[in-house]
Amino acid sequence: MANNPIGMNKLRHILRLHTQGRSKLIIAQQTGVARNTLKKYLKEFIASGLSFSEISELGDKDLEDLFIKQEDKPVNQKLLTLFTLFPAMDKELKRKGVTRALLWQGYKNTHPDGVGRSQFNHYFALWKAQVNPTMHIEHKAGDKLYVDFAGEKLSIVDKQTGEIQQVEVFVAILGASQLTYVEAVMSQQKEDFIGACESALHYYGGVPAAIVPDNLKSAVIKSSKYEPVLNEAFADFAEHYSTTILPARAYRPRDKALVENAVRIIYTRIYAKLRDTIYFTLEELNAAILLFLGEHNSLLLTGRNYSRIQQFEEIERAALAPLPPLRYELKKQIFVTVMKNGHVSLNADKHYYSVPYRYIGKKIKLMYSRHTVDIFYHYERIAQHKRMKSPYNYTTDKEHLASAHRFVSDWTPERFLGWASGIHEDVHLYILKILDRKQHPEQAYKSCVGILSFAKKVGNERLIKACQRALGYGMYNYKIIQRILEKGLDKQSDEENEQLEMPLHDNIRGEEYYQ
Repeated sequence: MANNPIGMNKLRHILRLHTQGRSKLIIAQQTGVARNTLKKYLKEFIASGLSFSEISELGDKDLEDLFIKQEDKPVNQKLLTLFTLFPAMDKELKRKGVTRALLWQGYKNTHPDGVGRSQFNHYFALWKAQVNPTMHIEHKAGDKLYVDFAGEKLSIVDKQTGEIQQVEVFVAILGASQLTYVEAVMSQQKEDFIGACESALHYYGGVPAAIVPDNLKSAVIKSSKYEPVLNEAFADFAEHYSTTILPARAYRPRDKALVENAVRIIYTRIYAKLRDTIYFTLEELNAAILLFLGEHNSLLLTGRNYSRIQQFEEIERAALAPLPPLRYELKKQIFVTVMKNGHVSLNADKHYYSVPYRYIGKKIKLMYSRHTVDIFYHYERIAQHKRMKSPYNYTTDKEHLASAHRFVSDWTPERFLGWASGIHEDVHLYILKILDRKQHPEQAYKSCVGILSFAKKVGNERLIKACQRALGYGMYNYKIIQRILEKGLDKQSDEENEQLEMPLHDNIRGEEYYQ
């Protein structure tokens, strides 16, 4: 360095001119500094690894410490040594419980003549800004996974028609290791979004403490600074994987800077490599993406001597929670009203499920997947059943029914047919016709109870004849049996009945059908 150090304002002027691309000759002429001295200052500037904007933020004392030697030994040699330690320190800082104070103490133990704690923090911040200027948040291992969709889409081509179809690109990145996951999906709808999130978790082989989405409709129904409203399917997905959803705050770019920076990088490292190939299916496209993604995650990080995958394996994989044994099943939801018999109908299967009787008449929510049916009232789950796809049947938990109505849970077609067979085969046939023709099980069961109860009121013989006559009419309901018995038609002879006005019906077969 020069025997007579120059002033800090002149040093800033030299560095500014150098940054603007001026030659050493021009800089020497404008500043009056000897060219050899100028070369030494510029050499120190380049060796520092700092940008001019970072240099300009330093006070005169810090700038002097960085560039001017004292007692024939340049103080900036300490800084150069310190800067070489920062990559390993940055990796350690991502471990839980590790702080800058602990790192500085370890540094001082091995370098007693090193910089003080305030200077250590200052230069560490400068180094962080240089190697990762868009992200200044300290990320702990296993803490957060940031997810978003890229702004630019990719495409696949239909082999048959040649039609080009645009597809969305999902991007996820772990905060600590920056290990990135990319997948092409058909849409940003919740089914595709949740499926991509799940694929990311399985790519990482574990679950972070929180997932941070941007305010996508697939993730957040209503954004809020204090209590955002999550999409219920996404919240259910998070519960299945025992993680938390922390939506990025609106107008807080630092909350999503990491994933946005990842998107910019994949444009260069993945999109550019896909541009000359035509892909006909989503599977083909994702296979290519996965190949280039592996290359991206294996490249060394800027200013560090390790890659994303190396950092992940060393500090973050073990910090992730284990995956659950079963994958998540996306659930659909509908709102229905509880019927008077304490059951609700899942229209997709035409099957009925019980709920606690105190919710009769209430509007409740059904969330169902391929295997389960969950029933909610005011966000509280009040019942859960195994999904059954047998139409017009009931799945009943007897504990849900009021004591006076628990016998209803025993109503089955087999019970009514057995009851009818005990009276007569024609009564059995009539009950079978009712069960076959009623669209609503509850209507059929009530009709069966009403008809079979006539046996106690009028006797088996009259009920048998009433059923035989109703079969002749081709009419199958409780009211026709009631009318026959009330008018005594079961007691009249066939000749007398022929003189009566018979109801017109397409299905009348005549008494000979049953001879």
